[in-house]
Amino acid sequence: MNLAFRRRGAGSPVLLIHGVGGDARNWDPIAERLSKRLDVVAMDVRGHGKSEPIRGPVDVHDFARDAAQVLDACAIERCAVVGFSLGGAIAQAVALDFPDRVSRLAVLGTVCGRLPEERARARDRIEFLKQHGTAGIAEANRTRWFTDAFLAAHPDVVEQRVAQVKACDAESYLRAFTVFCTEDFVDRLHEIRVPTLIVTGEHDLAATGRMARLMGERIASSEVHVLPGLRHSLLIEATAQVTTLLEDFLLGRSTEGGNHD
Repeated sequence: MNLAFRRRGAGSPVLLIHGVGGDARNWDPIAERLSKRLDVVAMDVRGHGKSEPIRGPVDVHDFARDAAQVLDACAIERCAVVGFSLGGAIAQAVALDFPDRVSRLAVLGTVCGRLPEERARARDRIEFLKQHGTAGIAEANRTRWFTDAFLAAHPDVVEQRVAQVKACDAESYLRAFTVFCTEDFVDRLHEIRVPTLIVTGEHDLAATGRMARLMGERIASSEVHVLPGLRHSLLIEATAQVTTLLEDFLLGRSTEGGNHD
């Protein structure tokens, strides 16, 4: 598998995994600050950026093996793994499938423990994507991703994100989005034994506060932060806040074992 990644900085290693329709560049402002103290590797998930496109069925464990391949290419035996959205599910899969390779885990805007009605809505979104393509779902996602205030204040940034999704390879996006909408590790979270940071937006329609707190309850050494007022696009709309949370957690400055809103 041909997988691309960006690496910068020095220190303890950390792997960053983006969400559907993104690529390693989505981490750039965060990676720039983290790289002052850490060895930061941001990968392009299969089907995204400069990595090989997806041509056939794929599941979250395939993505986890890809992450392990990137670590091998970087000669990293064990590191912190951070994932956003689909990347959070991949990060969980890495922690479960390759536990000896993960020292800390951080999941941002990550779905877990969907209720029956939430599973139904996720299936509806897959059908919407099949009917309307990446352009349709990118337009529909504006208000799912960003707050009204951010949409009004930063239309150029929003347009850049919409354009990024529209430019994605259609089959790759559909297959990755299907993984995002269907994979769920709620019944295996107790197997995760490393310190874990869980962050989501208060008004995230996919990765809800309830889900974040559920993950916090099931992962023994975890801390939960539900960020007031925010929706899904934490990396873009809450860059500074997320970076501070990650920096404190990855450098061992946060309180482990507690759950916090």
